[in-house]
Amino acid sequence: MKTQSAMPAADGARQLPHTLVLEERKRLTVTGIQAIVSYDAFTVTLETSGGTLAIGGEGLTVSELSVQTGEVKIGGTIEYIQYTVRREKQSSFLKRLVR
Repeated sequence: MKTQSAMPAADGARQLPHTLVLEERKRLTVTGIQAIVSYDAFTVTLETSGGTLAIGGEGLTVSELSVQTGEVKIGGTIEYIQYTVRREKQSSFLKRLVR
């Protein structure tokens, strides 16, 4: 499992356009990546401005990473692509009632 930032620290707050291009379930190009959270042969987890993006499959490889554009190229057999959005912590019922 590896972790790597796709953007320099000074540009970390800048949001890049986010796109996905999937070719024959074998090649995936993703732009607008802020960081590679982790990857192995079965799962690649990326951080985007819209939340966390998980790509699952078999024989996955991260072949390219462009720090300037936040572009990542992934090869292998892609079985799923899933987004998860960070949810803000909900306050408890009692705290809302006491306000």
